[in-house]
Amino acid sequence: MTISLTVNGNAHEVELEGNETLLDVLRALGYKSVKYGCGEGACGACTVIIDGKAVNSCLIPAPTADGLSIITVEDLGDVQKLSVLQQAFIDAGAVQCGFCTPGMILSSKALLDRTPRPTEDEIKDALDGNLCRCTGYVQIIEAVQLAAERLQNQTA
Repeated sequence: MTISLTVNGNAHEVELEGNETLLDVLRALGYKSVKYGCGEGACGACTVIIDGKAVNSCLIPAPTADGLSIITVEDLGDVQKLSVLQQAFIDAGAVQCGFCTPGMILSSKALLDRTPRPTEDEIKDALDGNLCRCTGYVQIIEAVQLAAERLQNQTA
């Protein structure tokens, strides 16, 4: 079976061989920010954005991704020009080992896109399901608050 999907604005035709998940397909296409963590949708390491919503790509059977447009963290910025959100994570000390960071950033982006001025409880709710074993979450929440503030200042 062949599926078509768009990742970060790039069209891909993918031949499926078995029971692949969207995570498997994205990794095979070279999107390394999408991590394999638990394979059960419990850790958030495989988070991507589909239709403005942060989802666990390990839970999505690849055939159901046919025709979808997907955003990974590679779409947000690069080493030369980080996104506001990526820079806020660095500035707030929210990046430790980096394993959870792409998922945290994408969950935060989905939140900020729909709620530009989130409360702390809204941030916690948006990040629920993204596990971090390094930072204790305080810096991550501060990073999202910092990014929200900076984004508001850009539009003001």
